[in-house]
Amino acid sequence: MDPGDPTGEPAAGDSAGGECVPMGRDPLLFLQTLQTLWCTRELGQLREEAQRGFAALEDPLAALLDMLDSSRGWRGKGPSLEAWVACELKRCLQAQTCPGPARGSPGLKQLQARAVKLLAESPPGLVEPLVSIFQLQDTDRSPLLAHVHRLHQEGKFKEAIMLGTKLRLQADLDVEKMCIPLLLQDKADLVERYVDGFPDLQRRLLALMDSWCQPGFDIRVVARRYPQMTLRLERLSPRALGRQVLRLLEQHGLDPALCPNVITQQRLAALRYLCYKRLVERSVSRESWAEHVQGLVGQDQWLQEQLLQLLASHDDAALVAQCALDLLLPEERFPASVAAELRQLRIQERTAEAPLEDGKDDYYQLPIPREQLCFLASWEDLARHQDELLQPGRVVGMDLEWRPSFGAGGRPRASLMQVAVEGRVFLLDLPRLSSPAGGQAPQAFSRLVSRLLADPSITKLGYGMAGDLRSLGASCPALAQAEKQLQGSVDLLQVHRQMRAADRPAPGVDGATGPRGLSLLVQQVLGKPLDKMQQLSNWDRRPLDEGQLVYAAADAYCLLEVYWALCREPARFHLSGDLTRSLRLGRGERAGAGELPPLQKASASPQQVPTGEDAAPEVPARAFRVVCDSMLQGLARSLRRLGIDVLVLATGEDHRRAAEVARQEGRIILTSGLPYHKLRAQVGAGRCLSVDCSLKARQQATAVIRHFNVRVTHSDIFSRCQACNCHQYLKVSKDVMKQLVWLSGHPEGPSGTGDEAAQIEDEQETGSAPEEAPGGCTYEPSCRWLEEEDLQSRMPATLGNGTRLQLSGVPAGVLRRPGLRHFYCCTGCGKVFWEGSHLGRVAENFREVLEGVPGSREPSRAPSPAGSLS
Repeated sequence: MDPGDPTGEPAAGDSAGGECVPMGRDPLLFLQTLQTLWCTRELGQLREEAQRGFAALEDPLAALLDMLDSSRGWRGKGPSLEAWVACELKRCLQAQTCPGPARGSPGLKQLQARAVKLLAESPPGLVEPLVSIFQLQDTDRSPLLAHVHRLHQEGKFKEAIMLGTKLRLQADLDVEKMCIPLLLQDKADLVERYVDGFPDLQRRLLALMDSWCQPGFDIRVVARRYPQMTLRLERLSPRALGRQVLRLLEQHGLDPALCPNVITQQRLAALRYLCYKRLVERSVSRESWAEHVQGLVGQDQWLQEQLLQLLASHDDAALVAQCALDLLLPEERFPASVAAELRQLRIQERTAEAPLEDGKDDYYQLPIPREQLCFLASWEDLARHQDELLQPGRVVGMDLEWRPSFGAGGRPRASLMQVAVEGRVFLLDLPRLSSPAGGQAPQAFSRLVSRLLADPSITKLGYGMAGDLRSLGASCPALAQAEKQLQGSVDLLQVHRQMRAADRPAPGVDGATGPRGLSLLVQQVLGKPLDKMQQLSNWDRRPLDEGQLVYAAADAYCLLEVYWALCREPARFHLSGDLTRSLRLGRGERAGAGELPPLQKASASPQQVPTGEDAAPEVPARAFRVVCDSMLQGLARSLRRLGIDVLVLATGEDHRRAAEVARQEGRIILTSGLPYHKLRAQVGAGRCLSVDCSLKARQQATAVIRHFNVRVTHSDIFSRCQACNCHQYLKVSKDVMKQLVWLSGHPEGPSGTGDEAAQIEDEQETGSAPEEAPGGCTYEPSCRWLEEEDLQSRMPATLGNGTRLQLSGVPAGVLRRPGLRHFYCCTGCGKVFWEGSHLGRVAENFREVLEGVPGSREPSRAPSPAGSLS
């Protein structure tokens, strides 16, 4: 029965019994019948009609091609009836409910030739069923390759690589040609799928990515070959590329020698880190430092030169000379002051650790006797202490130690597991207790640890427990699911984050120069930090020396003392009164992942924000100017969203440039930590801030605003372009924007590769109104309308200053939205913005520091209807 016939009588092509008659054998009439049901969304009846039609058609495959040739609906964006019919026919062929041609038959070859021609215009949702139905993976590869090349020439790089992957054409295509455009667009996932299963292509891809990491390489030279694309070059810094390469090396089990530039870059980063730990923090021993540096540098002359430069750049001549002596470095390569100290050391043959060993009383001290440290290395040891370790109702502190790998790939294998109970610490020798696989010791160890983790009556304390348990699983395969077994745990890292979010550090704690992580928590709660001198020592060495044993025991026992102190005085640290229950969040007790212990409201304390004479003078957001190092890209974008003028150093740019810009332009320096000391000395007190990298960008931005007492209002939000920092916009009416988009060759809007700013906008159906921002105001930046004389050209749309408008990022649905009146174009980079829901989300995220929002630091104003900018 034709569902579109209101009379209810059988249509001309139907018999009363529902049997298909010749009209059903006409593909176009068949498609017309399905179109009626498609429009009414009667999917059940639609499927039944399709199955009857397929059974009645003499050649369903030829009929499908006739349908596609006669219709253009499937060529647009979004779901189409033709694509649905193709998917349904594929399902029927697989279920063998309708006949299909024999593999290799002459008729199939003719159909394959027609199907290949249709692939040129097929959206991704139609490609897969066409390939399956017409067995295109088995056909002549020449027309398929020609089609992929044509897609590539037309700039449809994503479609080309997806089709090449689906048809398994990788061996006949140029991997560099196919992958480079996708890497430039930050679509590494497509590239990884493309080379999956092709080891030679994987090696060539890694060699390509490694070549982009060589010193002095400029990725913009490659990008100029693709002027029509919207690129994501900020994701292609040597550091970001290096991380991807190392991950792929491990994932595919390939030789790291394939990527010498990335490996050298990785070693240089580790070398800088070690020099910082030794020369600035002074938190690593001479022996450990020399051992690691020698292992990293080896006979590499370039790294040797970098090491000499790193040492020569530090001011402490005596300490640098001691390092040079430990590494047997030539004195003629150092400044005169260092060379003189080095000669003096050699004369005196001074080998004792200089001032680094002094001041032990300034650190947390293990409060139990040395004889209460028990080293367990056999199944007999475990059996002897099992009852004490598994005593129900007790609290235990747990930690792991491993030899530093400095990012060599993979999760490090743990060398030592510490379990602290009241009055005693057990040190478990993991190399001996986890081998041989299947032996008595590994079985006893895995059983004991599994019982300990799974017992909800035993409170397990840790700091970053998830990472420790994953490392434990990597070291002992029988404990690979340790994280899932965990019941009744308290991760003090989450507690510490809650304390920091309340912005209540202990008096006298300097977040930039003082301790960090667990050491900082111990100082805030117990009054003295941990001594981390042994943290980077060789934990694989046996026997462990006395300093390592005491350090490992203190690392676990301090968790107990911190926990007891927090339970005694929760209010002192802005934690809830019922601390034991609020912190004890085992897997079975959690309301949601990542849940933090409740706090008292920060606004309830007058000490939260300095007031009166102690308060810093208030600074309007648009008058506040900062410069960030390249590691703080997320913070920079968050601050720009709030209207703050933010410059960001380029990747690899010397940090001294930040000090130069700060002095010339009166900016504040925000740094991720390592260069803090030198920068602060160059710009003076109060002009440089070390940012906590463990916080998310929004939390970092909030901390900066509070620290400098920056006043942010609704009108500041999106008053500056978060992409390029420009603060000048041009307003464009919807009609003009439609004309510009059409002239640019994007009548249907973006194809999925548009700019990021546009993609932030929530997808809404045409005709829906933008969301309202709670307590906000509509987005009305102070700017003038775009006029004809502002355009240098319309094809492509280019401003008088040479900036090309990024029109490919404007979705067609936004252009059709009735409630949207105008757009805004950044005159600096050409990005296009419009009012949507993003303004409301930003206002909500920063309501605690936003002036004029209920619950914020100022009395609220009357709310007005608003959308949000995308």
